[in-house]
Amino acid sequence: MEIKKSEEVLAEVHRNCQLALQSISDILPEAEDADVREELLRQHEEYEKFSGKASIIAKDKNIELKNPGMIKKAMMWSSIKMSTMTDNSRAHIAEMMTQGTVMGITALKSSLGEMSEDCADEEIRALAEELLCAEEKFEKTWKGMIS
Repeated sequence: MEIKKSEEVLAEVHRNCQLALQSISDILPEAEDADVREELLRQHEEYEKFSGKASIIAKDKNIELKNPGMIKKAMMWSSIKMSTMTDNSRAHIAEMMTQGTVMGITALKSSLGEMSEDCADEEIRALAEELLCAEEKFEKTWKGMIS
């Protein structure tokens, strides 16, 4: 059971990073505000680092990580394009990023909550907790840009 739960948490970290990277890549061309663009690029780099760490752990532990499907990516892309077509303001993009970040935080907290303390893979738990902390900081940053 422990391995399956740890694998699920690592899969959630990977999925979370891949969706964030895709969202940022989709939003970036629509962002005209320099501060928003800078923050998007900074967060993209952070997610890249987390994704790389997850991949290394997966390789070391012989875990196969799957990327989100093309349909999910296409739905995200079209949603982002439609939303920013009518409003690509700093506040609107910050609101979109806040919503995405909150979804990531919720998924990570749920996965971590299902992991039992005594039988969890510490390396995976630490990575998930580190990503969670980063996402909570991202959320505060975006909320600060909304007002």
